[in-house]
Amino acid sequence: MRIIAVAFVALTAAGCATVTRGTTNQITFSSEPSEATVRTSIGHTCQTPCMLEIPRKSEFIATFELDGYKKQQIPVATRVAGSGAAGFAGNVLLGGIVGMGVDAATGSTLEHFPNPVTATLAKEGGVGPTRSNAKKLNATPPKAANASEAKPSS
Repeated sequence: MRIIAVAFVALTAAGCATVTRGTTNQITFSSEPSEATVRTSIGHTCQTPCMLEIPRKSEFIATFELDGYKKQQIPVATRVAGSGAAGFAGNVLLGGIVGMGVDAATGSTLEHFPNPVTATLAKEGGVGPTRSNAKKLNATPPKAANASEAKPSS
């Protein structure tokens, strides 16, 4: 009987989503080209391709850097996950208000997006179509000054 009482207290003291999903999320980072350094605004670092364990409630900016390429920043936000919402709803049956509070405080109902986080890095000083040179790249050859220059002589 004592074991049942302890189990009941343990179930009602913890949130369902916290128990089933945990408080961290694995985020995958990749880049083209690979081997870029990723630094997050919350202090994590790795070299692509890589995976980091991030607290579910943390939103951050991932900065990709590689010598010879322009730095790229990608914001990573959070949203309520489908399975997180189900775990949160499970508190109605088992965890009650205490379980809901635990899930809300730990962020266990959340997931990060985008996940995976992928960056395509542009070369520094590379020439590509931009607003300023797009017309030049798509321009037609200039017209001849007069009709005799435009047509070959017979």
